[in-house]
Amino acid sequence: MHLRGRIECLVIWACLAMCSCGRDATAEAPGKPIRAPAASRVADPVQEGLVIGEYRLAPHAVVDGDTIRVENVEESIRLLSIDTEEKVRSKRDRAAVEVDFEKYLKTKRGNALRPRKAGTPMGNRATEFAEAFFKGIETVRLERDDPKALRGRYGRLLAYAFVKKNGKWASYNVEAVRAGMSPYFTKYGYSHRFHNQFARAEAEARRAQRGIWDPEAKGYGDYAERKDWWDARAAFIQAFEHETAGRDDYIVLTHWDANARLEEKLGEEVTVLGTVDKVQHFKGLVRVRLGGEQGNDFPIIFRDKAVFLRSGLGRYEYEPVRVRGPIERYKRGSYETLQIVVGDPEQVGLPSLPWPDETAQAAE
Repeated sequence: MHLRGRIECLVIWACLAMCSCGRDATAEAPGKPIRAPAASRVADPVQEGLVIGEYRLAPHAVVDGDTIRVENVEESIRLLSIDTEEKVRSKRDRAAVEVDFEKYLKTKRGNALRPRKAGTPMGNRATEFAEAFFKGIETVRLERDDPKALRGRYGRLLAYAFVKKNGKWASYNVEAVRAGMSPYFTKYGYSHRFHNQFARAEAEARRAQRGIWDPEAKGYGDYAERKDWWDARAAFIQAFEHETAGRDDYIVLTHWDANARLEEKLGEEVTVLGTVDKVQHFKGLVRVRLGGEQGNDFPIIFRDKAVFLRSGLGRYEYEPVRVRGPIERYKRGSYETLQIVVGDPEQVGLPSLPWPDETAQAAE
């Protein structure tokens, strides 16, 4: 390890020591702090609630900087509010990184309008940080941010990971941000429980130029663009959540009970929030699939293509949107689904996103 890397590690572990001597990492949760179950207790990971349970770390527990494995849970755990860079995996990519890192990043992005993921040396360092953080730790406490948000798009449990260091519970998620291994990741919404902790941890890392914030770091280097995009999405999601308070006709499609709630509202008008997974054009209609809980897509139907075009939704593939309308049941042969039919562009709500200069992007 280079001298700079050794110095940075010392700084990181000093931060961890100070954090573990301070207040409990759950102190900013709304209401009373969440108390962990006994160490011997393994909760059902699909049961609703903020505390998932305490689990023994699996052998080779660290998958990468934002993913771990624990015993008694088949899938890996996707750690919330962080998004570390990818590891450089292939021999070809390692060679390209060494020869010309800036050219390597440009090639990986290509003509994409939005920043993309790619393997970087910072991704490898984030994995090393995670391995060092969890070294010697046997038990990890997993907690949710939202009791209804159980799993991510790929079926992985979503969680904050807490471990005991010097007699105090420390949040790996927050400490990864404090160490500069990840920005505060808001693409899928602000943290409900620990927003202030993540924001302060990122500000501290940026001031100290740790990790990804070091001007000499071999990382993405485009976090200003990424964060503008993520925060715009987060603000849109937050506005929906604020409107939802006290109402039963607003449904977040990624919540575990979304399908049941849609059934209950059959024939009634609702407003749904989901991410555009796919836009399909057929003769006479357009079907937009919004991603639901564990891959259960929810179709939005435009029987008039002109309405679809005026809605502006076609530009928002893979972005969060909201759609208002009565729930209908559609059946054809053995196929059956619930859906919303859009006959007015005003039924569709879109986030106010920053849009890169497409012409300049294509010319690069």
